[in-house]
Amino acid sequence: MTSSPDLKSNSLHRSSAEDVKGGTLVDEKSDRLSTSIDIQHGDEALRLIGIDRSVQFSDEYNAKLRRKLDMLIPPLCAAVYFTQFLDKTSLNYASIMGLPIFGQKYNLVSLAFYLGFLVWEFPTVYISQRLRLAKYLGANIIAWGVILMLHAVGTSFQAFFALRFLLGMCEACVAPSLILIVGMFYKKNEQASRIAWFYVMNGLTMIFGGFVAYGITFTDGRVLAPFKVIYILLGGLAILVGICVLIWLPDSPVHARFLTQEERIAALERVRDDQGGTENKTFKRHQMIEAFTDVRTWLVVLSTLLTTIPNGALTNFSNIVIKSFGYTSKQALILGTPAGAVAAVSTLFVGWYSDKTNERMLPMVFCLVPTIVGSAMLIGLNGTSHKGALLFAIYIVGTFGSALSLIYAYNASNTSGHTKKSTVNAMTLVAFSVGNMIGTEIFQPKNAPAYIPGKVTIMVVIIVQLFLSFVLRWVNLRLNKRKQEQIAELMSRKGWSEADVQRERDRHAFADLTDKENVYFVYTA
Repeated sequence: MTSSPDLKSNSLHRSSAEDVKGGTLVDEKSDRLSTSIDIQHGDEALRLIGIDRSVQFSDEYNAKLRRKLDMLIPPLCAAVYFTQFLDKTSLNYASIMGLPIFGQKYNLVSLAFYLGFLVWEFPTVYISQRLRLAKYLGANIIAWGVILMLHAVGTSFQAFFALRFLLGMCEACVAPSLILIVGMFYKKNEQASRIAWFYVMNGLTMIFGGFVAYGITFTDGRVLAPFKVIYILLGGLAILVGICVLIWLPDSPVHARFLTQEERIAALERVRDDQGGTENKTFKRHQMIEAFTDVRTWLVVLSTLLTTIPNGALTNFSNIVIKSFGYTSKQALILGTPAGAVAAVSTLFVGWYSDKTNERMLPMVFCLVPTIVGSAMLIGLNGTSHKGALLFAIYIVGTFGSALSLIYAYNASNTSGHTKKSTVNAMTLVAFSVGNMIGTEIFQPKNAPAYIPGKVTIMVVIIVQLFLSFVLRWVNLRLNKRKQEQIAELMSRKGWSEADVQRERDRHAFADLTDKENVYFVYTA
């Protein structure tokens, strides 16, 4: 039944205030049921809704609220990711549009972006935890837009290296911020598809960027070289998106100005059962330590590393590889665009399937297999005249990119405790930058134009990642079984009913506990 207006925050504050004394639950029933929960160090959500579930919202009300969230949050996240990937791949377009950087220096300039990403990832994640998340994100977007436009001024290797390094620093906050925002507003069985909605921009930017770059090649270049024009256009677009994020993207449900007070409460109650929490401004050292000692974290780090090695290679070299099939630069720009469509479709499909089945790893397998097949075709058909087959191969190789969206969704669904989530996201993105740095070096100039060692590397790392996906799935299922046994033991020892267990589950939801600390947290396989 939908709550009436008089059941908003005042009643919730009163309920929690009556039950809590000095930050520990003290009401008679909670003494019997629970270990103490320190709400003084819980999520910001507790200030709005309290520790107990005091109001229920109908399915119809929640569906209407979700539609309202969908009208704003995924589109803005998509605009951010669209801009980021377009800016990151601008070097790929510039490489065949008169960029004055060649050979190994081009590889180093490609690497500089990920080096800046790597250096700044941990600092930017912890700065964002202290500040208003969306505002910090918006400021970084505007900053990188300015930096991208400055690429039109630089002509030397040193200038491009420095600018790409700074670009990587500014863009390091994007994925962790968007993962946290999606995790705050959406339930576990909604997160993969929403993350897919913004991650699909990786594919769409390949289409958009390819056509824009193709159009720019028809300029005479007397006023500005074509590669400078694309940097100015893309930098201006980034600044515009950054302004939109500053104005409209919410930091958390507690601070969502586009929602009414009642809708903010409903948004928090919607995600209570997932036990993932929302936002907490306090850095908790023990949660950081848990992140570093959790075996699942390192499995995710390794998965990210393996998945992003091909990304670092193809993001910067796909047009060069297509050109090596015997096409002109202009033809390569256009012929690269279908790869974006394939990547977009695969991302949307695995995101939808992941939420529908409440799985993360099996859908990942679906998007890794075509990459293995495509890379094998590129190796086997090298030197032949089968241009159509080679283009088909380069198109399906890109489906591996969908795996990274599932890794992001895996982190959102399987990590609790704000500091731990921030740490795991930072470690994931450090692995992302390292993998991309390695990827920029697997296509060496000495191996041009076939780049066989690079293509073999792509096939091998994706095969390893395929098996690792099954390992991650097995670990999560095993941990869930252990938690079920612990809950059964508590029910037996304390004489709890299912209602008592649900009450405890509600009380733990926003206490900013980690997934290991919270026995009621359920992992998504």
